[in-house]
Amino acid sequence: MKKYFVYIAKCRDGSYYTGITSDLEERLYQHNEGHDPKAYTYSRRPVELVYASEFPDVNDAISFEKQIKGWRRAKKEALISDETQNLSMLSEAYYKKKK
Repeated sequence: MKKYFVYIAKCRDGSYYTGITSDLEERLYQHNEGHDPKAYTYSRRPVELVYASEFPDVNDAISFEKQIKGWRRAKKEALISDETQNLSMLSEAYYKKKK
């Protein structure tokens, strides 16, 4: 059975890159080798894996990846730090500030 991973890599400049792959080790190698000069991580190498979650269904993985990509930095950092209990609070605080 194939596995899929949603991952967050921290780039040299401190930014985060979120992606999906079926081979986490190979994908990180590709990021760090710089196979694609047009890729977000190309000029931000090296990258370091800071979070990964495994999914048996590719559609679930794609959905979670899209969700994370829509998050602000604070929510990504809460996920990375395994402080998932703070995710809804961070969303509420953000939207209260916007009003």
